[in-house]
Amino acid sequence: MRESIHQLNLRLAKFANALAMSVCFAFVWFHFLEASMEVPYSLWGNMAIIGIFLVLYCQFGRIYEAFLVSYMRISELVYSQMLAVAATDVIMYVFTCLLLRRFPPVYHFLFLGLDELVIAVLWSYAAHLWYFKSFPPKRTIVVWDMRKGMENLVSSYGMSKKFNVLADYSAETCVRDLSVLDDAEVVFLSGVHSHDRNIIIKYCIERGIVSFMVPRVGDVLMSGAQRMHLFHLPILRLAAYNPAPEFLFLKRLTDIVFSVFALVLTLPLQLLTMLAIKLEDGGPVFYKQVRLTQYGRRFELIKFRSMSVDAEKDGVARLSSGTADSRITRVGAFIRATRIDEIPQFVNVLKGEMSIVGPRPERPEIAEIYEKELPEFRLRLQAKCGLTGYAQVYGKYNTEPYDKLQMDLMYIANPGIAQDINILFATIKILFLKDSTEGIDEEKTNAL
Repeated sequence: MRESIHQLNLRLAKFANALAMSVCFAFVWFHFLEASMEVPYSLWGNMAIIGIFLVLYCQFGRIYEAFLVSYMRISELVYSQMLAVAATDVIMYVFTCLLLRRFPPVYHFLFLGLDELVIAVLWSYAAHLWYFKSFPPKRTIVVWDMRKGMENLVSSYGMSKKFNVLADYSAETCVRDLSVLDDAEVVFLSGVHSHDRNIIIKYCIERGIVSFMVPRVGDVLMSGAQRMHLFHLPILRLAAYNPAPEFLFLKRLTDIVFSVFALVLTLPLQLLTMLAIKLEDGGPVFYKQVRLTQYGRRFELIKFRSMSVDAEKDGVARLSSGTADSRITRVGAFIRATRIDEIPQFVNVLKGEMSIVGPRPERPEIAEIYEKELPEFRLRLQAKCGLTGYAQVYGKYNTEPYDKLQMDLMYIANPGIAQDINILFATIKILFLKDSTEGIDEEKTNAL
């Protein structure tokens, strides 16, 4: 009962955040925007506009994980909320321009942004303090099979306030004596085979123990299964990647429009970049490299050159050692850090060799190395590769290839416009994180 009350309070705290942001917008709307209209809106019309702000902010808040008090640091909460309100404010500004039939002063929205920042900081700090005072760390047990070290991840990611790891057991030990789980509130299953895992999960559910499972490739493939009823039986249908034609049409149309817009918008920046690269060492401006896309087709990926001309003079594919790599030029270091080197890839998207969203395009030589240990790695090639994607957004630069593979397969298993839109907005979040993913900035994985 007490746990249910705490959960209700947490939901109320999240709603209070969204309500406070909406009140800020309402103040700006009533005092600066609606007041300047020739024919003021009715009460219900004004409420509808404020309601649109509330809905948009809540949606962007979910995309950017702005309310995950229990899993994120205060700084991460503030950052996520500011991204959510920034996206919402931009849309509301455009919406306001259409309503007023003119451009309202931008400083009204800058004033709004400052108020929203104050709310984000105060709410994040207060909610974080309240949550961990109200919710003591969960008694946690780690069960492992092929993968050990989950307890180390809990510590290194600052999650000790959330999970108090009491012990870790091998799956074999746990299955022999399931009673070792009786004192746990949470169980992490890491790399456990399906037979043992099913026994443990059933035991946990019967006793109200929450389970977190690190999936295997088979589990990810199952996540895209279509539920059916045949022969009066529940049946799951699994097949290769085969999205609806209308999705493929909309995806391709989006790729074309987005690429043309991006290339035109960034043209001055591209010209300056080309000039800087040429002036530094006189070498070629672009760098082309063979990559793999759908069905294993090869294409030449285009980037602004960020390494010395002879970086791979022996023809051997090498992983970059990151920002300390001596082959990276001074201009190259800057354009990698700012992701400017990725801009020419929109040409690949326009040509249909890539998509905006999809699995990261891998080099054939690197893919061959991965496939020796992970034969399932080629399953990524069911879909067209992308400039950004699920693994690029939600993985870190040091995420294992096996885990990146599973993230890519999660994307492939559930194709849809909504998922692509979420990934696009989430990409904006990682663009400003130094230690994010390798999908947009591949400096830590490929010698470019």
